[in-house]
Amino acid sequence: MICRIAGTVIERRDDSLIIEVNGMGYQVLVPRGVLRCLGEDDPAISLITYHYVQTDPAKGIPMLIGFRHEAEREFFEKFITVSGIGPKAALRALSEPIALIAQAIDAGNVAFLKGLPGIGPQRAREIVAKLQGKVGKYALIQYTAAPETVVSAAPEALTEEAVAVLIQLQYKRPEALTMVKQALSRNPAIKDTEELLNEVYRQKLIAA
Repeated sequence: MICRIAGTVIERRDDSLIIEVNGMGYQVLVPRGVLRCLGEDDPAISLITYHYVQTDPAKGIPMLIGFRHEAEREFFEKFITVSGIGPKAALRALSEPIALIAQAIDAGNVAFLKGLPGIGPQRAREIVAKLQGKVGKYALIQYTAAPETVVSAAPEALTEEAVAVLIQLQYKRPEALTMVKQALSRNPAIKDTEELLNEVYRQKLIAA
């Protein structure tokens, strides 16, 4: 399975990139909401990929879908757990930045979701029913510089795990640490990182 690709962008299309790696060109499909957030100044690129095989009656066609970092791929993997949404449909539907889509899901904003390509009113309601309350982490994604490489000094500590994720989502460490501490102060009973990040997101909504 191909989980990452790094090379040089030699062609940009509406829904994909052609990336040259050691003299070979790979077509990597990219959701438009992600593609819009990729810089164009530097042709060098590294993407996290979701690898799947699209089948038809005659053959299987391997396909790569690219994301800027693990959090975007994780959201994609959650999104395709909704009944009736496979990788191809999700690729088309994610036409807005993932943070905005996650915010709409968390808020139960069916009007926004049904406006995504291929997502009608019924499917939008199913998305909310399946994922609401589970995607706060992804609503925190910011699109600025490339993600920092994070080495956690204490990966077993809940606080450090949450801070590391927030840094990956483009927050500076002091800001991330403050948000995490405030969330834990509000809800000391939090037991895992996902729950903690959802609390951070709810905290930001209250402050807005």
